[in-house]
Amino acid sequence: MSDEILSRYRDSIDNIDAALVFMLAERFKITQAVGEYKATSKLPPADPGREERQIERLRQLARDAKLDPDFTEKFLRFIIDEVIRHHERIRSGG
Repeated sequence: MSDEILSRYRDSIDNIDAALVFMLAERFKITQAVGEYKATSKLPPADPGREERQIERLRQLARDAKLDPDFTEKFLRFIIDEVIRHHERIRSGG
């Protein structure tokens, strides 16, 4: 016998996971365009000042949302590192 309440919770989690995947895909489409722009404009793949401002801004958003800011920072750093790898690959022509 299935637990209907648990099933509804899991359905919501599945929907949220799907939304997260699509949001990440959209974010990476934009950062890909940024990487191409940076490469053609001879700009460096990374912008440490912007990264730090973004991390602090998202840490504050996490605090406001009652989410662990350390988790949020780790998650964002993982994404930023991946974006920089993509930008470096674009810059090197690979």
